[in-house]
Parts: sequence; structure tokens; C-alpha cells
Amino acid sequence: MQKLLITCIAVVAINFTVFAQDWQTNFEKAKKSAQENNLNIVLVFQGSDWCAPCIKLNKEIWSTPEFNNLAKDHFIMLKADFPRKKSNKLPEDIQAQNDKLAETYNHQGYFPLVVVLDKNGKTLGEMGYEKSTPTEYFNKLTSFER
Repeated sequence: MQKLLITCIAVVAINFTVFAQDWQTNFEKAKKSAQENNLNIVLVFQGSDWCAPCIKLNKEIWSTPEFNNLAKDHFIMLKADFPRKKSNKLPEDIQAQNDKLAETYNHQGYFPLVVVLDKNGKTLGEMGYEKSTPTEYFNKLTSFER
């Protein structure tokens, strides 16, 4: 029984590792990577510990193997999180960067807000939470590309 439990835990851990989205949290590094790889950036404004639509978007789209397989060679994924719980508080430099990103790309303070940027940081389009499949959501993100 103990071997079965250990095996199950290992399989779950491997699945989370294999299908985890490669999220960037540093805008300048994301831009540099986008420029080097000629990719667009998907900037996601979220409240990971309080925003119900943000949590749904993460569960239904970002964390799925389907979306990860589509996006991995197509976008640089950049997260600007605004958690409220003290236990999830971000380092000061990351919080300051996220505040600056919000001033530039999320004037209205919408959550979630998904902004597609070109490799230089120019806005191509934006959207929020939509009930859709990962493929449908990916296709909407790519529709902003020029």
C-alpha cells in the first residue's frame, strides 16, 4: 500500500512538472526572451488568491496540458500577480514592477486582464476571462498578432 501511495505521489509530481506553464515574472527578461526568440508576450494581470475569474482562468486554461503544448513555442508568458493575503506577498521589487506594468497596461484595474504584447512591449490586443476551451482561448490570443 505504501509503494502504491509513493508511486501515485511521484506521478502527480511529474505531471505538474511536465505541464507547468513557464511563467516569467520579470518584464525586462520576458522582453529580452521575446526579442531573442521572435515571440509575442502574453501578460496576465491576476489576483491569484482572491480573484475568482483569475483562479478559473488558471485552472481552465493556463494549467492545462493542451494550452501549454500550444503556447510553449508561441508566447512568452508573463505574470503580474496582485495577491492580497500576507502569506502570498510578493518581494518589493516584483510588486513595484507589477504596479508599473498596471500603470502602463491595465489603467482600469481589471482582473483578470490578458494583454498580448509584441516583442517590444507594444499592445496588440487584450481580453479577460472567457469560458472556452484552451484551444479556443489560444486562438483568440493569436488573433491579435500582426
